Amino acid sequence: MFTKEQQNVEARILKFCESRGIPFNSLKWSVIPFTGEWGISTSFFQTAADEAKSGKEHGMPVPQRAQEIADQVRDHLGKLDGIRKIEAVKGYLNLYFDSSEFARRVVDEILTAGTEFGRGRSRSERVMVEYAQPNTHHSFHIGHARNALLGESLSRLVEFAGFETIRATYPGDIGLGVITILWAYDKFYKDQEPQGIHERGQWLLKIYAEATALLEPLEGEAPSQKARREAFDAERRELYRKWDAGDPYVRDLWLKTREWSLAELQDILRILDIRMDVWFFESEVDEPSKAIVEELIAKGIADDERPKGGAVIIDIDEKLGLEKEKYRSNILLRSDGTTLYLTKDLALAKVKFEKYHVDRSIYVVDYRQNLHLQQAFKILELWGFEQARKCHHLSYGFVTLPEGTMSARKGRVVLFMDVLGEAVRRVLAVESAKSPELSEEERRRIAEQIGLGALAYSMLSVDNNRDIVFDMDEALSFEGHTGPYIQNAHVRANSILRKSALDPKKLVKMSASFNYEMEQHEVQLINLLSRFPSTVEQAAGEYRPLVMATYAYQLADAFHSFYHAAPVLQNTDQNIRLSRLRLVAAAKQVIASALRLLDIQAPEVM
Repeated sequence: MFTKEQQNVEARILKFCESRGIPFNSLKWSVIPFTGEWGISTSFFQTAADEAKSGKEHGMPVPQRAQEIADQVRDHLGKLDGIRKIEAVKGYLNLYFDSSEFARRVVDEILTAGTEFGRGRSRSERVMVEYAQPNTHHSFHIGHARNALLGESLSRLVEFAGFETIRATYPGDIGLGVITILWAYDKFYKDQEPQGIHERGQWLLKIYAEATALLEPLEGEAPSQKARREAFDAERRELYRKWDAGDPYVRDLWLKTREWSLAELQDILRILDIRMDVWFFESEVDEPSKAIVEELIAKGIADDERPKGGAVIIDIDEKLGLEKEKYRSNILLRSDGTTLYLTKDLALAKVKFEKYHVDRSIYVVDYRQNLHLQQAFKILELWGFEQARKCHHLSYGFVTLPEGTMSARKGRVVLFMDVLGEAVRRVLAVESAKSPELSEEERRRIAEQIGLGALAYSMLSVDNNRDIVFDMDEALSFEGHTGPYIQNAHVRANSILRKSALDPKKLVKMSASFNYEMEQHEVQLINLLSRFPSTVEQAAGEYRPLVMATYAYQLADAFHSFYHAAPVLQNTDQNIRLSRLRLVAAAKQVIASALRLLDIQAPEVM
């Protein structure tokens, strides 16, 4: 907000130091923790230390000399425009801004920049975020929603922070689980096909549960049951062999049923407002990954034990020269020549780095894959990819409901569409009573915005490494740490602006000062608004959507408090009324931006 003033101060400090022969490097400024007024601070400890190293003695320790320099600089600077006071404390120079001027600048900058407020400068690095990648031939459940929302929010954050961002998904479209469903469909449900995008995907999940029950050993099973189960397993594995050999019938059946799953996934991504840039498939990197294994053997990174009847393995700790076990060893190619998830992840990374020129690769994958991805990153490093050091695993915990955990194998899952449908139904019941003047279509649209917002916020407002017990009643509450509570702050702001009858475009251009005694809640709101750009930077830099989710709640809470404590339209002082109206417009804008970064819509009415 005070960039020019800061640059002016630095220039004057430089001139002061040069005139007295004091070594000077650029100063590092930090924000003074907010306690009712705004300011920035810098230290002269490094300046005093550099001076001592240069041989100039002043007969005092570095801390005392730093304080002396700070005192001298403070006296030299004198009075500065926009700066209320200057302090020299324990070697630090503290500059406190004029509160009314700070408030005016914050509001002016937000209203002038609009949706661009807080956007970071353009970076030179390209980031790929890989997420929303359930296995095909299943149905999208609430756990998949956590993955998708974490990935989308992170994509929006790093993009808004200035990075060129590529959204990628890598569905697992082959493997024994997929083949299990193909086998059961072909054997028991051949040529059947439910109608409806989501019905087909959910049907495949049902088939998977039935097939798993047929193939799993039972305690105390009779010989005839065992023989039947083993025969089924042999049929399933033969189907896998045919797929691997490129059998036309098996491949056509696989592609047909895969499309059912992908159609459902694409529709859910549409509902979640997620648009993928790149679609990778596990089946596409199977063959290339085998060639990579040969390259790693040739480079001496992997050890080929196939001549002895073994597999191709890599002892990662040994290759890194580590004495203590950390990354362990892993198989890259089985003795029968088939690949593993790790092999295919290496092939996918190679495509990311060489075809898409990715500088940073972020994997949104559950915490069970922690070691797996650590191994992959270290193998990529051994392989010679510099980008491996900027690969990041955004791990996350499971989602359960109060009723218990989920299991696709047992058919016990909580489907996303069921949860969303229930959320919308509950909100509609409330909206019908609260807003009878709205059309049914408009109530439905608002209910979907609130329902999706409740789901998204419940997934993003918990540390990604923690498991979540999703509680519908808590998520849909209009009070507390919820999505609807934040959305309601946006609605309240919109209501005030609408009732003011001022043209929003004219309001942006109007001038008003905060040269009055501001309410405590007003000051707190302005402080939080000023922190939005740094919050974007922190959330993107730490790969933590939780940072933005927490900020959004704090901002909404501050606005609700301001709404109750500081009259806006009722204020008879025209300057105060206009200043607060512009503050409301600024708050509405930043709340909407924070929600957008969380993949949550900002309703105009509720």
